[in-house]
Amino acid sequence: MTEPSRLRRLFADTRPFQSPHYTRLFVANIITVIGAQLTVITVPAQLWAITRDSSIVGLTGIVGLVPLVIFGLWGGAIADAFDRRRVLEVTTLGLIVTGLLFFLQAALGLDNVPLILAIFAFQQAFFAVNQPTRTALLPSIMPAAHLASANALNMTLFSFGAVAGPLIGGALLPLLGFAPLYLIDAIFLFATLYAVYKLPSLKPVGVTRAPGLRSVLDGLKVAWVNKVLLASFVVDLIAMVFGMPRALYPQLADENFGGPSTGGIEFALLSAAIAIGALLGGLFSGWTGRVTWLGKATLNSIAVWGVAIALAGGAAMLAPRYGTVMLIAAVAALALAGAADMASAAMRQTILQTAATDEMRGRLQGVFIVIVAGGPRIADALHGVAAQALGAGLATLLGGVLVVAGILVCAVALPGFRRYRLGAA
Repeated sequence: MTEPSRLRRLFADTRPFQSPHYTRLFVANIITVIGAQLTVITVPAQLWAITRDSSIVGLTGIVGLVPLVIFGLWGGAIADAFDRRRVLEVTTLGLIVTGLLFFLQAALGLDNVPLILAIFAFQQAFFAVNQPTRTALLPSIMPAAHLASANALNMTLFSFGAVAGPLIGGALLPLLGFAPLYLIDAIFLFATLYAVYKLPSLKPVGVTRAPGLRSVLDGLKVAWVNKVLLASFVVDLIAMVFGMPRALYPQLADENFGGPSTGGIEFALLSAAIAIGALLGGLFSGWTGRVTWLGKATLNSIAVWGVAIALAGGAAMLAPRYGTVMLIAAVAALALAGAADMASAAMRQTILQTAATDEMRGRLQGVFIVIVAGGPRIADALHGVAAQALGAGLATLLGGVLVVAGILVCAVALPGFRRYRLGAA
């Protein structure tokens, strides 16, 4: 194999861009993911500035979890019953409206925690329907052979936004305040709305049920019966519930690393670090398309995630003594965690997309989004309470240790998942 060929195999696979519909969505999302991440960091920053209480910041996890579970499962059923393009149009408009509501409450200086949490809950409801629909349509607009690469590219794009958003937002928060960042998110979403409008009609294929309780239960039954899918959900919950310390970033930045309470570079770096690692992992994701033992690779990736999170917590605990050096160490450890998470997510998503039929794909994606997005929201609440009792640094360290312990148990208790190979039944 020539040297250029080796390099091409190392970097991300670009074959999905042969689909013009995928390309249009991807290009639009370049700016909309930045806007979304501005809101992701602005909500906890605003809550911390109002309350100075990480347990209140962590409430976003519980408040967001309820609509996420309800509308994530129901949204998957909706995606299997209606034209997926129309579903995306409606939910994208809903996200725009909630972004404008965030802007208004901040611009008026209401400083009302229940109002912020209520808007957040509505935003998560639209998000919970939008995301399984968006992912479920991929097999309809590109060949199955390109799906793994498309998932890696999507993770890379999301990571780009998660890097640029916090860095831009963390730097701008002290200068502009909260309202302009919320407004930017709402405006940027119009790019995605246009890309969705240009999609072809994506009506359901095969026999479908009305999007009621029976339809949702059908999706849950398939997820339960397929033990490999079920195990993939369990290991991701372990990784996120115990190991995602994002609700602690405001406290870590302020108390451990000496940053300002309203944001600043310390908060921006911590918020962006995991995404920086995921972005780098995505850019060099060519290897993921050649992985055969997907179960074992997923377990290994999550174990690396846990170790890296524990190292970040240890660095935060040492920061008052060693200062900037420990901030750099914490950011590096979180970046390593992000690279590991990118690999795990891309492989788990590929298993799901290829194992599900088109008429079930939306519902299984609904279960997937409940797990993937719900786990961190449970973590927000648990980490917020733990940080109040133990301190943010120790809470982060212990979370990483629990991830490693949990994955070791899964490796022993779930041999079928550990031995799962690409293409296995």
